[in-house]
Amino acid sequence: MVKWEELTPEQQQEVERQMSVIRRGVVEIVPEDELKAKVASAVATGKPLKVKLGLDPSAPDIHIGHTVVLHKLRQFQEMGHEVQLLIGDFTGRIGDPTGKSETRKQLTEEDVKRNAETYQKQIYKLLDPAKTKLYYNSEWLAPLNFSDVVTLSAKVTVARMLERDDFTKRYQSGQPISIHEFFYPLMQGYDSVALESDVELGGTDQKFNLLMGRTLQKEYGKPTQAAIMTPLLEGLDGVQKMSKSLGNYIGIDEEPNQIYGKAMSIPDELMVKYYELATDIGNDELEALRQGIADGTKHPRDTKMRLAATLVRMFHGDEAAAAAEQHFVTVFQQRALPDDIEVVTLASSELEEGRIRIVKLLTTLGLQASGSEAKRSVQQGAVKINEEKVDDPNAEITPADGDVIQVGKRKFVKLSIE
Repeated sequence: MVKWEELTPEQQQEVERQMSVIRRGVVEIVPEDELKAKVASAVATGKPLKVKLGLDPSAPDIHIGHTVVLHKLRQFQEMGHEVQLLIGDFTGRIGDPTGKSETRKQLTEEDVKRNAETYQKQIYKLLDPAKTKLYYNSEWLAPLNFSDVVTLSAKVTVARMLERDDFTKRYQSGQPISIHEFFYPLMQGYDSVALESDVELGGTDQKFNLLMGRTLQKEYGKPTQAAIMTPLLEGLDGVQKMSKSLGNYIGIDEEPNQIYGKAMSIPDELMVKYYELATDIGNDELEALRQGIADGTKHPRDTKMRLAATLVRMFHGDEAAAAAEQHFVTVFQQRALPDDIEVVTLASSELEEGRIRIVKLLTTLGLQASGSEAKRSVQQGAVKINEEKVDDPNAEITPADGDVIQVGKRKFVKLSIE
């Protein structure tokens, strides 16, 4: 490692600048002094750090919560470091037991491959593909024989594994823990051995797995990585971690109007956190926003509209952001119908004597995924026909060409009956 006093004043300044960027939105760095020494060495020698992020493609879609660590990776890229993006196609077949109260269902190889392909398309909306090295951990995990696995497992004790909260809780409550679940952190740690990573990123829930990388690198005689933990981002409900299963998420592949509209429902008290963790605005700009919100010089509505536009711009471009903002202003602030309502065909064979139940209409048009969901939306007063609310889930209506069907604040279709 290069000593601090061996750096020129300009190099010392650059190290401090990079550490300031790295610390943004980070909960913990283990150990921070070691990471600073690694950055100093990279600045002095011009040899970039190898910064790893492992992703298990257990689901096909990426939401804003997933992008917190991706933004941090992008920052490392912009500072000239090498990103090691690891798709856990092998570990993904087991599934990370972190935060789980029961054994996760193992995915098939086809599931993992399909999800991994979708991941890649979405990830490069944030990362520079030219500065990203993509790896699959099946490259080194699949060839291991049983002797190799025994050697790997001998490097960590059961007591160490049971230090992990979710394992401890399951063990104490008598819930089963399958032996193969112990291998997940071992395999993730071995990934760092294989890649000789200098830094690994992950959410705070990944701390055990990240530190396992340090443990195994030391056991295998490799320099140890620094671990950077980023916070978990609350979803639109402002309480639970953003999750597709909870419905409190913003997907990065969603339509611009959907992203914008959902962002406008983010609780006011979380706006700064979203700006800090989920957008690409600079530190000075972030501090100005934080101060403006605190002293009341920046209106919460305007600040949130800017956040919504920023998110759309990042994933769909400037034009889409402008159009989404105009759509929101037109539909929600001026209470007018949008000009570009999608026309959806309803086959006349779906009608009985020219009539159709409202629940069936909503599912047939694809506005709701199921009859129960459609019924619930009607009961909640979220369904309108030509701006007139329908509140009886058993209602039968007589649809006509040009009718505008609305569900919630963001779904509109115009009927064409054939």
